[in-house]
Amino acid sequence: MTARKIGLVGLGKIARDQHLPALAANPDLELVAVAGHGASLDGVDGFASLSAMLAARPDLDAITLCTPPGVRHALAAEALAAGKPVMLEKPPGATLGEVELLARQAESAGLTLFASWHSRHAPGVAPAREWLAGREIHRVQIVWKEDVRVWHPGQEWIFEPAGMGVFDPGINALSIVTAILPRPFFLRDALLQVPANRQAPIAAQLRFMDTAGAPVEADLDFLQTGPQTWDIYVETDAGRLTLTKGGSELTIAGESVPVGPAGEYPALYARFAELLDSGASDVDPAPLRHVADACLLGRREAVASFHFP
Repeated sequence: MTARKIGLVGLGKIARDQHLPALAANPDLELVAVAGHGASLDGVDGFASLSAMLAARPDLDAITLCTPPGVRHALAAEALAAGKPVMLEKPPGATLGEVELLARQAESAGLTLFASWHSRHAPGVAPAREWLAGREIHRVQIVWKEDVRVWHPGQEWIFEPAGMGVFDPGINALSIVTAILPRPFFLRDALLQVPANRQAPIAAQLRFMDTAGAPVEADLDFLQTGPQTWDIYVETDAGRLTLTKGGSELTIAGESVPVGPAGEYPALYARFAELLDSGASDVDPAPLRHVADACLLGRREAVASFHFP
């Protein structure tokens, strides 16, 4: 089968670090065009905007959007209006409302829309979900701490409205927990710590409860130095399940469980290729809904100003 032609919009750090290698490794997909401010890549057509790319490359089979979430809705709507299936980097949008509109637009047009959550494809996530399906959950603890200066160097937009602040990495944890727990959960309390010179939180403590009363707690920090922490602990009637290193390592009742090799973004593009073949969509807003609830319900505490080095 001929590889599907992909156009990618937004050639920033995440696109270069993750999307480009994953696309290059997928025989079913071929990156033929990139678009965005200063977007340029050897051997690939470059355009200043999505509009220019769509006009010059009507042969594109699908579009991947790697822009910041604040501008993603307009671009996705434009691509869908042009008849192109769309893959959205996480989070799928700045608001739940716009994600819902995109899902309706894609369904009406009969086009694939893929709201991707890369952390759900970490190798320990699927076996964790399978094991937890038959367990009674007593307590869940999320500890997700990383250094914004390392992962988003100089990216001021991440602390602007729609930038999400610490929820940019924190939503990865929420995407895993919403995938592995057998019961849904909802927010009861939140504390959002916002730098005096910023609009989005740099740390957050979230307290959820599942529908059977089990607590689900999250401690998020965007100023972690040294080793980064991406861990989830689930206390059950059969012992503790632990997902560490972002879901790449799994331990159950003190025993390490063999899992497959890491490859979140290759798995994302394999999933996108499957969706394109079937014409189906995959749009789960649950992780974004939890972030929205935190912003709606959470108490805000002003903390020291933050400046990039």
